[in-house]
Amino acid sequence: MTVDTVRWGILATGGIAAAFTADLVDLPDAEVVAVASRSQESAQAFAERFGIARAYGDWNALARDEDIDVVYVATPHTAHRAAAGLCLAAGRHVLCEKPFTLNLREAEELVALAREHGRFLMEAMWMYCNPLVRRLKALVDDGAIGEVRSVQADFGLAGPFPPSHRLRNPELGGGALLDLGVYPVSFAQLLLGEPSDIAARAVLSEEGVDLQTAAVLSWESGALGSVHCSIVGGTATAASVTGSRGRIDIPHGFFFPEGFVLHRDGRDAEEFTADPADGPRNSMRHEALEVMRAVRAGETESPLVPLDGTLAVMRTLDAIRDRVGVRYPGETPGETPDGGRAAELTPA
Repeated sequence: MTVDTVRWGILATGGIAAAFTADLVDLPDAEVVAVASRSQESAQAFAERFGIARAYGDWNALARDEDIDVVYVATPHTAHRAAAGLCLAAGRHVLCEKPFTLNLREAEELVALAREHGRFLMEAMWMYCNPLVRRLKALVDDGAIGEVRSVQADFGLAGPFPPSHRLRNPELGGGALLDLGVYPVSFAQLLLGEPSDIAARAVLSEEGVDLQTAAVLSWESGALGSVHCSIVGGTATAASVTGSRGRIDIPHGFFFPEGFVLHRDGRDAEEFTADPADGPRNSMRHEALEVMRAVRAGETESPLVPLDGTLAVMRTLDAIRDRVGVRYPGETPGETPDGGRAAELTPA
């Protein structure tokens, strides 16, 4: 281990934790020193799989391990507030999976806790750290397509998912919006910031979670955003940004694109493709690299995934849920920005 090595702890042992850890162990300046689960057996199996020295059967032991610099929280999002809060209070820096929390109130509590303890905190919005997405944003910010007029993005899975699946389970924050819709909403807000007005419709399951949701976002500039998510139909996961002097199209996988096409008025289309040197398009190494860069620099948040931006996305997700009538166990009227007033919708 060198002075540049950042030591990681992994909190949870599911599929996303495994994918992130697989990317992490390939980075020469990262060391995974411990993993924790609510089950000692699960933690031990994960540790053996990735050659991790310490396996804890409870979260507290991981949070108190002073050999850990950063904890990656990969629990279901209903547990993000508790898991990330435990680690921040114990002095660990935290990278927390998306959606950041169940609602805005929990997100604000985590941000306040991080700032109180002077710890680094970042949502694991890997899309924001993707080199090609960063190139797209730079082009838009530089005026390549003029003033942005509209943004469109979708993310849907075909399913079908049974009522017992986590995506249908209200106790686990199920539904399309928080798990999938966070991507198109975050993409729109990456380019335009927080919307000034929101309209939304959804189809709800018998359990009360959204099977699919569509929202129209409005900005004071006159720009509009159309976002859609679904757990009952596989979509193209496409995105398009239209400006006053051109358009950028991402035909597939907008949150980890292979490429995009820039159309400028009066010019030939320009294709931008991912650099093979950046690794596989589904790699999460870029968010890990950004966390380690910031921690070494003594920063408490990332300019690529700023905490105020994360809070703004959570405000939008809360507002959409209010409009479509999705509330999770333990939430009360007034929990979200519109006081729980919801549109009347017919459950599926």
